[in-house]
Amino acid sequence: MPWNKKPASQERSSNPADSNQSNHTIAHNNVDHGDGIRVACPQMCIYCFDVLIAYVQRQSDPPKPSFTDEAYPLFVTWKTSDQHLRGCIGTFSGRRLHAGLRDYALNSAMKDSRFSPVRKEEIPGLSCTVSLLTDFQEANDYLDWEIGVHGIRIEFKNEHGHHRSATYLPEVAKEQEWTKIETIDSLLRKGGYRGYISSAFRASIQTTRYCSQKVTVSYNEYLQYRQQISQTGNY
Repeated sequence: MPWNKKPASQERSSNPADSNQSNHTIAHNNVDHGDGIRVACPQMCIYCFDVLIAYVQRQSDPPKPSFTDEAYPLFVTWKTSDQHLRGCIGTFSGRRLHAGLRDYALNSAMKDSRFSPVRKEEIPGLSCTVSLLTDFQEANDYLDWEIGVHGIRIEFKNEHGHHRSATYLPEVAKEQEWTKIETIDSLLRKGGYRGYISSAFRASIQTTRYCSQKVTVSYNEYLQYRQQISQTGNY
């Protein structure tokens, strides 16, 4: 279902552990939601590649895509061919997918403060992952989520009393082989907390869990799709 909860601020992934695992069989990357609805599709990554290539070549925006323009929270992740993170930025605000993917394809490639902007010559070595965030639920506590199933977003006050938040996408804890407590503690550090992490402090955290539909396309796969698209005229 499209997103209709209250919007939250833009989020940035923390490190390569936040990036999405490449799937080389993209025909199976459409994620089937529990209600049977498939939303994430390879054409979304194709569109992100088109947007990035048009930008670095100083061309006009690509044509409007044909996939759904419903609103979802989303992340766009760029990775190198050896699976190193090259940029990942997203938003918990529901964004219509056409404009949202256009904006975050560029934000993640050009404005992730951990990296220099992606150069034109790098693009053939990249893959693109689109993650659509769904099924948001307030957790009962910081342990009320399942590794490998849920992403989590935590909100807390740091040692100076300032409100902070941080998130990991659903695959992160499993890829890093973390326990739930290790994941929470890593998120606290990611969110800027530098104090002692006690059981009582963990219990004060507000935790939201969510699921993700994810699709990944490499540059070579992008070229294959572009050839198909040129024959049909549609994304």
